Amino acid sequence: MRVLLVEDDHMIGQAVQEGLTQQSLAVDWFTDGKEALYAPQSVSYDCILLDLGLPGLDGLSLLTTWRRAKVKSPVIILTARDGLSDRVGGLDRGADDYLVKPFALAELMARIRAVTRRSGGGEVGSAANELSNGEVTLDLVTHEAQVAQADGLRRVELTAREFALLQALLQRPGAVLSREALEERIYSYDDDIESNAVEYIIHTLRKKVGSSVVKNVRGVGWKVAKKEA
Repeated sequence: MRVLLVEDDHMIGQAVQEGLTQQSLAVDWFTDGKEALYAPQSVSYDCILLDLGLPGLDGLSLLTTWRRAKVKSPVIILTARDGLSDRVGGLDRGADDYLVKPFALAELMARIRAVTRRSGGGEVGSAANELSNGEVTLDLVTHEAQVAQADGLRRVELTAREFALLQALLQRPGAVLSREALEERIYSYDDDIESNAVEYIIHTLRKKVGSSVVKNVRGVGWKVAKKEA
């Protein structure tokens, strides 16, 4: 999952970026409103975290511009402004949620999961915090996978990159994602990406969940099977 963070407070921004990265999210962090203006039009973010009091261009103006440009990514406003008029103004401009500072990382993660579910972020499983295609189930809280076998479920521990990649595939079961598409989902813009990085993550992931779970479409990319009706 890739997140855009627009926050000018360096202490808060660094804490949020580090916390979300530890939760296997790729985070692009901007501290200036003007610099962030075109970011969600070049990258399809799963979620945007937006401060209101920004230099260059304020958060509400950014939000208004994005929605007029048909940016569909869910937006969570992160701000110290807790007045009713501020919350209503943000929601009326197109925000999906509103979180008042200071906040706990666990609550922010829960809000991110909630807005991505509501926006059609690929919630396939019956449980609110799971993605599943019937063959493999991904727990979005514990970051563990469960693989269906003849004798029951096998629980698998994943690295942060393996989790992010499997999440990207399970968000679009049946769709083939290219190496470039997967890189966009699991890396932030300032990450150093080796040429075979995705292939290596796929290799280690398939060793854990099974080669039949993550299927290779030669010359195109990878996919997981779509859940049968």
